[in-house]
Amino acid sequence: MIAQTLASGVEQLGDMIASASVIVPFTGAGISTECGIPDFRSPGGLWTRNRPIPFDEFVASQDARDEAWRRRFALERTFAAARPGRGHRAIAALYRAGKVPAVITQNIDNLHQASGIAADAVIELHGNTSYARCIGCGARYELDWAKQVYDWTGHAPDCTACGEPVKTATISFGQSMPDGEMRRAAELARGCDLFLAMGSSLVVWPAAGIPTMAKQAGAKLVIVNKEPTDQDDLADLVIRHDIGDTLVKWI
Repeated sequence: MIAQTLASGVEQLGDMIASASVIVPFTGAGISTECGIPDFRSPGGLWTRNRPIPFDEFVASQDARDEAWRRRFALERTFAAARPGRGHRAIAALYRAGKVPAVITQNIDNLHQASGIAADAVIELHGNTSYARCIGCGARYELDWAKQVYDWTGHAPDCTACGEPVKTATISFGQSMPDGEMRRAAELARGCDLFLAMGSSLVVWPAAGIPTMAKQAGAKLVIVNKEPTDQDDLADLVIRHDIGDTLVKWI
């Protein structure tokens, strides 16, 4: 059912939250746009201006690795300046209240952690851009180190331990999804009684299948997104309004 107004949607959502024992939020780029972080797919998004660099291209090409890191450093001020928005803070409040055991996110911006949710309670399906890892041995590196190497050499950093390329800890096109995170997300979806999909177009698979898992396991499904999604027909409630405006009463 599509809420006719923001007020009616918020009222219905409030009733669902009040009666739910276990709520699992699932967040996409739309929750972070009010924080100044651009999304990727919509008109004017990052991928309309820069073609994504697939993982196999990153591995094979020094030029591709250099370009990937150039783009990341160009966005550093944007990511560094971002603070949790109203949606993040509302989810954190529900987490502190014991309603939310964990958050599933497609975002890479670290804002759920910054809002006060424990790092091990944020299931990052697409990784995290606030640090880097070696694609060979998995060693962790901080961005300050990567920037120093890039500035000194003019090239993307390589691992000091094994010599393989170092990449932001994000999941690129063609890169395997993280098995542990996908398993945890599926378990959470099947164990909740209210699943909140917010700010996601629900078109990127396999992540987009997680709301369906929750619905099939008996949970109520709520979708909050400004634009229609392919899963609106499955939802018990669809709110096509701004996430911050929708969730502000729970902060």
